[in-house]
Amino acid sequence: MAVTTIEELFIHELSDIYSAEKQLTKALPRLARASSSPQLAEAFTSHLEETQGQVERIDEIVELLGIKLKRMKCAAMEGLVEEGKEVIEEIEKGPLRDVALIGGGNKVEHYEIASYGTLAALATQLGYTKAVPLLLATLKEEKAADEKLTLLSEQLGKQKQVEKA
Repeated sequence: MAVTTIEELFIHELSDIYSAEKQLTKALPRLARASSSPQLAEAFTSHLEETQGQVERIDEIVELLGIKLKRMKCAAMEGLVEEGKEVIEEIEKGPLRDVALIGGGNKVEHYEIASYGTLAALATQLGYTKAVPLLLATLKEEKAADEKLTLLSEQLGKQKQVEKA
């Protein structure tokens, strides 16, 4: 079905990110287990809890607006999850894999930031005033998760410099 209205675009985008979040709930435990850094494993584990809450927020938006999501699979998240699997398979567990996992995590967060920013803008245009704060709350969490991963990457990098010295 072709998207022809802003309402249809909103539903399409919300359906897409719903699929993305569901895929992420399955991938995050695997990423945590693949991490050698306890801090990175904890970051992935705590983001799993946040992600489950984000799925619940989408369910709340669906109920508030009386809309029905499309059954679809987010191809972008599917690709990002596949990249994570490749990192786990191709790089031995240790600091290098951790850095690669962080990079993959940042890619995921940037995708989600773009998605939730778009959804918040569409909801605003459509006058979905009860949905906007929920979308913005998730957007804030995604930005914080991205920042947390970036800081963790910097900390791990500093540890490696100390080990080299």
